[in-house]
Amino acid sequence: MSRKKEKNEFLAWIRAIGLAVLIVIILRSFILGNYIVDGPSMMPTLHNGDRLIVNKINYRFSQPRRFDVVIFHATPTNDYVKRVIGLPGDTIRYTNDQLYINNKPVNEPFLDSLKKENKTGELTWNFTLKGLTGETRVPKGKLWVMGDNRQNSVDSRFPEVGFVSESKVVGKVDLRYWPLNSFGIIQR
Repeated sequence: MSRKKEKNEFLAWIRAIGLAVLIVIILRSFILGNYIVDGPSMMPTLHNGDRLIVNKINYRFSQPRRFDVVIFHATPTNDYVKRVIGLPGDTIRYTNDQLYINNKPVNEPFLDSLKKENKTGELTWNFTLKGLTGETRVPKGKLWVMGDNRQNSVDSRFPEVGFVSESKVVGKVDLRYWPLNSFGIIQR
């Protein structure tokens, strides 16, 4: 093989590697994110140490939907993973372990296994939005989020989280890729 052909082949490899690195940087920065679950607040849906792929671009073109699992900036240094329960304009209350949105009972099938296992009473304590926040409705541009493990979750029911600004949402959790035996799409 001639020296010129070797040099051209080497440059082609460098360009291909450079392009691949650029694509990965763009994907990681703007489209997809990698997150690791820290803590039990989303059990049984997600477990401590689960590794997730988060769709960062989805909410640039659409609004969060009820029961989406999202990552959001809770503090300047911490991101939380929670489930969207209330959308802007919603009234939220819990009575006797039943969620009411806009005064209508709403089923939460993702809590069924926890409710069956629960031996200590109600999974979610009674509350009203007004009683916790002074607001009667979720404000415009805000979300009400809760962890699935209601007895062990710091979420919108606590003043340090409260209503979550839609601008603080990083993205929607689409996929768990680790551990491999739990690989799959995260359902609403």
